[in-house]
Amino acid sequence: MKTRPASSAEGKTASKDAAGKGDASRQTVELLAAATAAAAEDGIWLDVIHKMDEVYNDLLQYEVSLEEKNAALEDSQQFISSVLTSMSDLLIVCSRSGLIESVNQALVSLLGVEEKSLHGRPLFDLFADEESRQNAGRLLVEQIGQTVADGEFMLRAANGSGIPVSLNCTPRYSGVGKLLGVVITGRPLGELKRAYQALRRAHEDLKTTQHQLIHSEKMASLGRLVAGVAHELNNPISFVYGNAIALKRYEERFSRYLAAIHGGAPPEKCSALREELRIDRMLSDLPSLIDGTLEGAERTRDIVDALKRFSVKDRDERQECDLREIVERAVSWIQKGIASQFSVRLSFDETLCTLGSPGQLLQVVMNLVQNAADATEGVHERSLEISGRAEGQDAVIEFHDNGPGIPAGNLGKLFEPFFTTKAVGRGTGLGLAISYGIVERHGGTLTAGNHPGGGGLFCLRLPLATG
Repeated sequence: MKTRPASSAEGKTASKDAAGKGDASRQTVELLAAATAAAAEDGIWLDVIHKMDEVYNDLLQYEVSLEEKNAALEDSQQFISSVLTSMSDLLIVCSRSGLIESVNQALVSLLGVEEKSLHGRPLFDLFADEESRQNAGRLLVEQIGQTVADGEFMLRAANGSGIPVSLNCTPRYSGVGKLLGVVITGRPLGELKRAYQALRRAHEDLKTTQHQLIHSEKMASLGRLVAGVAHELNNPISFVYGNAIALKRYEERFSRYLAAIHGGAPPEKCSALREELRIDRMLSDLPSLIDGTLEGAERTRDIVDALKRFSVKDRDERQECDLREIVERAVSWIQKGIASQFSVRLSFDETLCTLGSPGQLLQVVMNLVQNAADATEGVHERSLEISGRAEGQDAVIEFHDNGPGIPAGNLGKLFEPFFTTKAVGRGTGLGLAISYGIVERHGGTLTAGNHPGGGGLFCLRLPLATG
């Protein structure tokens, strides 16, 4: 089949149609590109808005945190300012070059100047004499970075007078360890002297009170032992009294016999009188009577001397003491002052001597023996075993009673003042505390515990006397 060639009119129409379709395609593409660009631009703006919201939130958080930190900083500054203002000690903050950066109100009041006039001035301007300036120069130049304590300086007051002060110097560093300057603190020496005097008076009052407590406890112990001491004194006094009566009777007979001899009586009568008066027997008895009287007097003297040493106020006397003799004396006094049976057994390996005060050591041993006697009340056969031995350079004396022992809760309180487990009126609670102090002053120790076999155990350890 043959096709018919198109006419010129038809060709033009076809060309127009093709051109129209091309324009429409281009418009469509342009519209799609514009829409795509608009969508992309909208996405970018959304991202920007989101980022702006995030940044704004971060800024708000930073602002809140900054406000909190500023508030904390203001509180810290106010706290530091109030502390510096209320300080009674002097305070000077200097730079490394010696310029004053800050002072407190105490220094301003002491010098009688305005605080503003001190800022930026050299530290050396505060001193009243050349010696103080030279010492301050050594602190800031030669000893910079070192701590200096209790240096004495003269500060210049507003009226030109010198004020003696004691200053301490401490280096000041930055957060990274760089030396920034020094901080100087101190106080007037007048205040220090008054404080030292008050401290000295308080110490003297404390020592006086301590001596009074010790003496009061000794008097209380002596009062409890009056019966035992009286019994011990009664034996030698009774012995001396009996011998004195016999000597008085002998004196009367000797006087009659001597009067007859000197009166010129005949020998027969003198011989008969001699037999009647038993002159020979009395002569043979005289040595024993005199010796017995002297022994009783010496025993009485020793007892009274021991009582005197025990009762007088303590002195810092140091003499050689036989510990066995002290223990025997204390046991004798305590036993005779106890109504019921209380047996004590002594076991000393050798003679143990220490240097110290016999009266004070006697008080310690008496307290330990008395406590053992009190601890064994209610026990069928009350007993105390005291053993002494030497360990190296120390004398060790142990006191082991057969009582119920010391409760675990009381072991740490036994040597505390006024602690007692006795009934009211039977103890002051000072005996063991004072004994502990006496032993400590003698260079020894006093410990308490329970014996493995039962009962309480006190251990007294004192240095042996050498030479």
